[in-house]
Amino acid sequence: MPQKSDSLYDVLIIGGGPAGYTAGIYAARANLRALLIEGATTVSQITGTDMIENYPGMPEGINGFELVQRFQNQAEKFGMEITRDDVASLVQETHAGRETWKVTAERDYSTLTVIAATGATWRKVGVPGEEVFTGKGVSYCATCDGPFYRNKEVIAIGGGDTAIQEAIFLTHFADKVTVIHRRDRLRATKILQERAFANSKIEFLWDSVVEEISGSNFVEGVKVKNLKTGKLKDISTAGVFVFAGLTPNTGIFRGMMELDKNGYIITDGNMRTSAKGIFAGGDCTSKLLRQVVTACGDGATAAFSAQLYVEALKGETY
Repeated sequence: MPQKSDSLYDVLIIGGGPAGYTAGIYAARANLRALLIEGATTVSQITGTDMIENYPGMPEGINGFELVQRFQNQAEKFGMEITRDDVASLVQETHAGRETWKVTAERDYSTLTVIAATGATWRKVGVPGEEVFTGKGVSYCATCDGPFYRNKEVIAIGGGDTAIQEAIFLTHFADKVTVIHRRDRLRATKILQERAFANSKIEFLWDSVVEEISGSNFVEGVKVKNLKTGKLKDISTAGVFVFAGLTPNTGIFRGMMELDKNGYIITDGNMRTSAKGIFAGGDCTSKLLRQVVTACGDGATAAFSAQLYVEALKGETY
């Protein structure tokens, strides 16, 4: 934990996922005074992933929570400080004649640089019943809630990697998983598609969207609309798993740096943002591929860019 609220950090990392912890490992190893603020009310999405099998060097696969824990242990080994808090704002200021950033959470922190690794959260479909039944049959994490649906029928909404991977995982418990997708083909990688199509417990409902989630105390069914015909039909189900994409956690950065139309932080190839002294990486950035391995690469690059920036500020450029 930090010792003084007015002490100056070389780098402050916001976010405790793969990008944040990798940035911390690289920053701490570079002998920078580094603090990572992990969200007090949020967790990295990867902690809810049952099995990661495409991370290099781990062909046997690894649980997402365990992988993040390894990242954290390694960062702490190199001397990075960690605290749990929710960052409310960032303000540019001057500290000892240098341009710095004041990061406000439950307390204030001053830092020469900031690395934004705030990630993203699951997007809701926004239909009647979704909010009412969240935690009562509506879930955004198959790993967390899949075991509750043993020998039952459930629905998975989405057609990307996460939706299909989680649908496959759900077949370990559920008797039947109906994947509802608004298009007539999947966006998921081919290997996941092949596995899903070969799984006798998975059915697909194409060109369709969920219009309403209903039930009494818990989810009992959904109303589905075919986008081509407009026809509505009711499907009985014990659970609805929503995998409809992501919303970046970038609200605190709005108005202070360039974001794309979807709210993701725009960076250059060195993970520099349009705000001086702020770097970014991971799922909160505008990028093609959002995977653990790319988040780690982003974090490492952001930390090295921050290192060069700090050395220039201190007149220590090699």
